[in-house]
Amino acid sequence: MPNKIAGDRNSDGRGAFSVRSYEPYVFHLLFGVKRMNREIQRINPVGLYDPSPNGYTHVAIAPPGATIIYIAGQGGEDEQGNLVDDFATQLKQAFANLDTALNAAGARPEHVVKLTTLVVNHDESKLQHLGAEIEARWGDRPPTQTLIPVPRLALDRMLFEVDAVAVLA
Repeated sequence: MPNKIAGDRNSDGRGAFSVRSYEPYVFHLLFGVKRMNREIQRINPVGLYDPSPNGYTHVAIAPPGATIIYIAGQGGEDEQGNLVDDFATQLKQAFANLDTALNAAGARPEHVVKLTTLVVNHDESKLQHLGAEIEARWGDRPPTQTLIPVPRLALDRMLFEVDAVAVLA
């Protein structure tokens, strides 16, 4: 009898329970946690400040068996590699480039669980631009994020860069 445990009976008394009926219990015993659902979980734990005004979530949990996608740093260059000298314009273009990379991998912004943002000469006005862009894209379910102020990036005139980790559940 495939997928059966000998000696156990179904509720009708005619055969063994299937292994599948024990799966959640076995998972709990093996891994010490209850089986997670197949969705990305975003959590802001009690005891940590509310990061939502700054455009991120403290914790993102990928479900078991998910496909992980890594997106390299995307700057504010257009398709021809041109950069403008305006931070807000580069920010929007970098996120448009991120969308292009996500689409190429079969993902969308809601699949992003981690961002790393690099900002040249970071200040509060740049943080406000970034927060507005994050809110426009993710609303009340932003990914985790690390913002790193830097003195410069790879290219002259480059003011912003974002890389991402996405999860397809």
